[in-house]
Amino acid sequence: MESASLSTPPVTSLKPRLAPRPRDEALYARAQREGLSELQARVLAGRLAGYQGEIAPLVSPSLRHLAHPERLKDARRAAERIAQAVVEGEHIGILTDYDVDGITSHVVIRRTLNELFGVPESRLHSLIGHRINDGYGISLPLVERTLQLSPGPRLVITADCGSSDEPRIARLKEAGLDVVVTDHHALPQEGPPASAYATVNPTRDDCDYPDPTIAGCMVAWLTMSLARQVLIDWGVLSSSTPKLSPWLSYVALGTVADCVSLGGSAANRAVVNHGLTLINRMEAACWRTMATRLGPDSVPFDAETLAFQMGPRINARSRLDDPYAALHFMLAADDGTAARHLEVLDQDNQSRKAIEAEMAEEAKVLAADQLADDVPALVIFLETGHAGVQGIVASRLVQAFGRPALVLTPAATAGMLTGSGRSIEGLHLRDALQRAHDLAPEALPRFGGHRGAAGIGLPRERLDEFRRAIWQAAGEQLGGRELYPCVLTDGTLTPEQLSLATLDELARLAPFGREFEAPLFEGDFLVEALRPVGADGSHLMLELGHGHSTVRAIWFRALTPGEVPAFGLGDRLRCAFKLNRNRWKGRESLQLMIEHAESLSPA
Repeated sequence: MESASLSTPPVTSLKPRLAPRPRDEALYARAQREGLSELQARVLAGRLAGYQGEIAPLVSPSLRHLAHPERLKDARRAAERIAQAVVEGEHIGILTDYDVDGITSHVVIRRTLNELFGVPESRLHSLIGHRINDGYGISLPLVERTLQLSPGPRLVITADCGSSDEPRIARLKEAGLDVVVTDHHALPQEGPPASAYATVNPTRDDCDYPDPTIAGCMVAWLTMSLARQVLIDWGVLSSSTPKLSPWLSYVALGTVADCVSLGGSAANRAVVNHGLTLINRMEAACWRTMATRLGPDSVPFDAETLAFQMGPRINARSRLDDPYAALHFMLAADDGTAARHLEVLDQDNQSRKAIEAEMAEEAKVLAADQLADDVPALVIFLETGHAGVQGIVASRLVQAFGRPALVLTPAATAGMLTGSGRSIEGLHLRDALQRAHDLAPEALPRFGGHRGAAGIGLPRERLDEFRRAIWQAAGEQLGGRELYPCVLTDGTLTPEQLSLATLDELARLAPFGREFEAPLFEGDFLVEALRPVGADGSHLMLELGHGHSTVRAIWFRALTPGEVPAFGLGDRLRCAFKLNRNRWKGRESLQLMIEHAESLSPA
């Protein structure tokens, strides 16, 4: 097991630097000419550097901006094979990843086959791997379980996985199964899996689909939409068969939770915006029970509700145990059933938080030696770590140290390690892993992912070799730039702008998410009141003076339990904050959500 050097004091975080977002001045001016306010234009220009496309589809998201699924390479071939399976009464396997994108994809495919295409439940087989026992994607254990089904499927439809699984797809093909891959992860250099009947993936070099950033659930939705049209064209379904539009509620959740781009993607913004409208009708038991769990102030849901409330609960189940409870929760037909499954998800999420906190602290200590060497990426091996929390811990390292991070733990296969990585702006993690594989193929036999996140598998004995390869690969991309945790802000607000009207003005730019983060501002404030709150006193409630006005603020996890604030009444703070609508007993007021604060008063 690794240990931090005795000569190096543990470094558990570096002091973040506040910095203004670089602004695309041409876009800033163009946005104002097209009717956006100065503040809206500022936010837009700070997130879409170099954007040359139309502004209207981004600020007024609409489904009319979606490209036709026919533009996805192999989508017609995939849709016709799915339609054939429906017509001929074949058993169909639905094989998806275990995270939110995979689970929502699973729901879209299963509900479409059953409710719209009339395939009975008895002919549908849900195939979701166990993260710990099976690993990622089309794993060999999952293949063997598929082949043992009796009667077994003649067609397997994947979602959110499959692009890098040629050996396992070949095994299924040899057994007489056709595999239709729907995925969005980057393809290996050799291209789509040769043994797949069809591979629908917008990142294919030969794919004409205009937006390669869509999530796996969106690829599945488009493919199944085309299958519906094929069945109508063949006269199997009536032209009045409902479209798949209601399932966009699931696509919205999967899109937000999978951290795909909500920046320059009109498609992603459209499906999230429309999906939230559907969710907030509260017509499905999963949405109603979640709203009950979160309380009346949580409604209406927004993208942050999906990202920070629903997503973690669904992910927690697959991270710690088998993911079928998450699938059953999403498919629940009544509130009582949904509530029972949500209770399981909630308990797992609490367990996940405890495991995450312990692993994150150990990982930060182990990072000390690598930080001392100023490596361009952290590669941390946790001997007793839980594989299901690797990605979250990697995110914590990125936040603490401002550089890409990969966290590894022992795999179920003896002698192997499995890991997850998270990246920073300026480093395409999947490309860096490809370069590391090219440098040391035997040190990285398995990897997959995209720009911001990735998964890996490697022999334990090759860990040091992998470290050297990924350090070289990351260094080549980053070009020696200084790495540190940075809090990017959208500048300052006047005292008059600290209002609910400003919050409404900014809300017109929603949805916010990856590559289109919620607005974050900075400013100097006078501490007029403060008190610890929360069960363990780790949060701070503050009243902050700004000009001639006072505003309430909350700073979550400002303190470790028992810690005393480093500032007091009368001190001045420089804060990074978001605007938040506080609802209490039917009244609404503005509240600042503090993300970072540092004292400006002399010690």
